[in-house]
Amino acid sequence: MKKTKNPTLRVKITSFRVSWVSVERRGPMQQKRRTVPLGMLRRFLAASIFSIVVTSFFFVHVHVSPSPTHHNFSDKIPSFYDPHSWTRELVPPYLFKTPFSVPKLKDSRKESDYEKLWKPPPNHGFIPCTKPTPNYTTPTRSRGYLSVHTNGGLNQMRSGICDMVAIARIINATLVIPELDKKSFWHDTSNFSDIFDDEWFISSLANDIKIIKKLPKELVKATKIVMQFKSWSGMDYYENEIAALWDSFNIIRASKSDSRLANNNLPPDIQKLRCRACYEALRFSPRIEKMGKTLVERMRSFGPYIALHLRYEKDMLAFSGCTHELSKVESQELRFIRENTTYWKRKYINPIEERSKGFCPLTPKEVGIFLTALGYPSKTPIYIAAGEIYGGEFHMADLRSRYPLLMSKEKLVSMEELEPFSSHGSQMAALDYIVSVESDVFVHSYPGNMAKAVEGHRRFLGRGRTISPDRKALVRLFDKLENGSMTEGKTLSNKVIDLHRRRLGFFRKRKGPVSGTKGLDRFRSEETFYSNPLPGCLCRTESLSVNASRYR
Repeated sequence: MKKTKNPTLRVKITSFRVSWVSVERRGPMQQKRRTVPLGMLRRFLAASIFSIVVTSFFFVHVHVSPSPTHHNFSDKIPSFYDPHSWTRELVPPYLFKTPFSVPKLKDSRKESDYEKLWKPPPNHGFIPCTKPTPNYTTPTRSRGYLSVHTNGGLNQMRSGICDMVAIARIINATLVIPELDKKSFWHDTSNFSDIFDDEWFISSLANDIKIIKKLPKELVKATKIVMQFKSWSGMDYYENEIAALWDSFNIIRASKSDSRLANNNLPPDIQKLRCRACYEALRFSPRIEKMGKTLVERMRSFGPYIALHLRYEKDMLAFSGCTHELSKVESQELRFIRENTTYWKRKYINPIEERSKGFCPLTPKEVGIFLTALGYPSKTPIYIAAGEIYGGEFHMADLRSRYPLLMSKEKLVSMEELEPFSSHGSQMAALDYIVSVESDVFVHSYPGNMAKAVEGHRRFLGRGRTISPDRKALVRLFDKLENGSMTEGKTLSNKVIDLHRRRLGFFRKRKGPVSGTKGLDRFRSEETFYSNPLPGCLCRTESLSVNASRYR
């Protein structure tokens, strides 16, 4: 080592390690040498170690996921930003080596905040009751086979499958494991066993109906009748009109599965069977359940969380015709999709009129204003239960500025962990479903099929708050903010809180049809069975003395 002016300080660097540094003492006759104060030496070593740690942090922890491939219509919109950047973060939870400490829900906020923001609504003694009545019998010898082609997205297919279980019981049929929709907007190639646990589905319903995976070989080419069952039909239709088909056919094939069974006025055992099918038998496949559990655990590592079903995907906006806060180019693209999707009946929609009636999903910006007005602080963890958000970061920027802890599947697990599911929309939706059902608070921006399914499942299980925004009333408030006649603050907050005091997922009787409606519109206006299985699958314990009439 080359000599320096201060030979008392000897530093030897070997394999990036600093060896012991000594300060020599010299006699009085020897040349006078300067000494290095020990405090300065310690500061020098501390600064060196700190710089090494900081540099290592950036090299080890930075994770940037490649953007998914763009498809179809999105390629037509010129973009100067990464539309997927909102789904990523610098240090995703799966990269941390040490486990997070999970705060308790009630201890994680002040008591007043817990009561105001997180406390679940009271159950008033209601508990799940799906056990059959004493008169319920095991299935007798079936008269034929019910084959089903489901339609729609995951949750539309899910409720349809549960209805078909009940219909098979009514008409005394052997149910063939339903075929999933592979041709709708999502183009998902998943089979039943890819999403659901088929063995469990068959065995858990063995005392209700017989279920087989495939038709017997000798019946594959047998004469069958293919038909659409009438929407929202009751017992008479199935017991008389449909069951009479067994005299001529061995196989009845239902070409659609959604909304084929009435919400109300069915025997108690049929309603209970629907709930056994939906909430007990129709479990997700083990690999989806495992990944869903991982996502929930990683969300819990941040503390109590909100699951936000942000229905702001391309298909929803195209179908609804809602264009608020969208550019002219985006609006034109969505109109093109709607006009060229043959099975969507409505083609010409007035977006301003739709929004004023409360028919449009809330935008990400509006959701941010809404949550802020309710009182949720900026540090609240929020899981985005959604597909690809239309416009990506451009439309997510305002929500992210209010709530930086926006999480998603892509942020909570690595690309390698998510890869088996990422090309299957229904499987990705199943993961969102699990995280949403298990959340401390569930909020939706539009009451679509998933929002209704999650709301019903959470009611059945007695989970936490489920907030249903009053979109029609909120639009009026948002417009006042936009035109400057109102500002964000206490006045807005009080109005929003007052509007939603009774929209937190309370236990109550399922709503019937809107007064004055007739025909199919009457059934459409009803609250769906799977969004609120009370009455039918929730019973009130006799031990509670509160007057039951309050909740009927």
